[in-house]
Parts: sequence; C-alpha cells; structure tokens
Amino acid sequence: MHFQDNVIKEYLKNVYFISGTPCGGKTTAARALAKKHSFMAYHVDEQFARHLGMSDPAFQPSMNTTFQDADAFFGRAVEDYKRWLIDNTREQLDFVLLDLIRLSQDRIVLCDCHLTVSEANRLTEPSRIVFLIRDPAKLLEEYCRRPDHRGFRDYINSATHVEAAKATCARTLRELNAGRIEDIKNSPYFWLERQDGTTVEQTLQAIEGHFGW
Repeated sequence: MHFQDNVIKEYLKNVYFISGTPCGGKTTAARALAKKHSFMAYHVDEQFARHLGMSDPAFQPSMNTTFQDADAFFGRAVEDYKRWLIDNTREQLDFVLLDLIRLSQDRIVLCDCHLTVSEANRLTEPSRIVFLIRDPAKLLEEYCRRPDHRGFRDYINSATHVEAAKATCARTLRELNAGRIEDIKNSPYFWLERQDGTTVEQTLQAIEGHFGW
C-alpha cells in the first residue's frame, strides 16, 4: 500500500527527527531533549528485535538474513555489506512509520533514526528534522568504544582475522556515510557536524534553537 507524502507528513506532524550518521550524537541528544521537555524518545535501533519478530522473510529478506559467525558477517564484499545495511534500514522503515503514527497522535515524539535526505523529503518538513553527522574516517573506532556497543565490539573481535574484519567494516561505514554526509550538506536541512571539542550542551542548544523550543 502506498501513501502520498502529504498524508504521511500530516500523520507525523508531532514527530521530530534526529537523524544523521553513527557517532554524530543522535541517541545522546534524543535522550537528553526528551527528558528535558517531557517528550517521548523513540530509538529505531532499539526496536529492531521487536520488528524482526513481526517481519516476514518474503517481504523483509535482509532483516531476516542470518550469519553463521563473525567470519561470515564480516567476510562479505564491501558492496554486499553496504547493500545489506541499506536494505535493513529500508525494510524496517515500514514498521517504524506505523509505530510513529500510533505513538505521536497526542504527544511529541523524538525519533532517533537513520533517514536519508530523500526519505526526509517524503516524511517530514525541514523544521522538524536535524541531521547530526560525524567525519566517517574513524567511525568504527569510535563506535566500538561506546559502552552500549560492547556486543558489537566483542562480535568483531571474535573473527578469525580481526584486523581484516575491522578493515572491511571500517571501509563499509566510511563509504556508506561519506555519500550521505555530502547529500546532507547539500540539502536544505539543518545539520551539525560533531567535532572533537563539541559539547553535548552546545549540540542540545543548537537543536532547540532550530526546533524553536
């Protein structure tokens, strides 16, 4: 079933999107702002297991793809790895949109997600989205340092050839996000690029200013 963009935007008018790249500060910002303003925070990554339980391999094949071990997961060609990540996000988006429509009818929802510029064009208005981005050169290193990503760090370190697995993953994240960052910077959307000296408070103030809070 296909819905026109204006219909989707109307039903999502109470949703504010905090999107961007890994390590841009999306989750931290969404949690802090939701707590400060008494909004609901909706983190797409945290919903994956629930959405997987409702999925059908015939319609969501990438979400249902399984790998025997870390060697199989990280042993793919970079292009295959990128395509799998893109398809996973695309397949889950249907579940996400239905959740957001249901949850936001009588309250403000902050959605921590990974929208592309083209998806943002379909789903929302510039006044209700911000992109938080980070230079993709060291994404894997930063990603693995985060306490909430310990499971991923342990998984990649379980590969037979750890350095090769890390190289594949790092290249995949770098290539995938470099193009997205270029699209974001050339778009009409508000974006913030996290620097080494950027504080959380500075980011929150900039987002609040953009959203008019």
